[in-house]
Amino acid sequence: MASNSTWTPKQNKLFENALAMYDKDTPDRWVHLARAVGGKSVEEVKRHYEMLVEDLRQIEAGEIPLPNYRKAGASNKGYNCIDEEQRLKNLSLQ
Repeated sequence: MASNSTWTPKQNKLFENALAMYDKDTPDRWVHLARAVGGKSVEEVKRHYEMLVEDLRQIEAGEIPLPNYRKAGASNKGYNCIDEEQRLKNLSLQ
């Protein structure tokens, strides 16, 4: 089944939220993940997951440096790459 292989930010967020709900022991996990994202096949969801796991492996192995995000000021909530790294690690453990 061919369909659009690009993922919108919204689909990525739906995917990440679904990963938190449906762990590796969930029956029909991939079907649930595909339904949660919408517009993606089970095969596309599996491939997206495999790419995420590979990205994490490369980051943890030091093959891909983390971006150097600027530090947030007291009144400016900024992007925290440490929180993001931990969130991605948590996703890979599921």
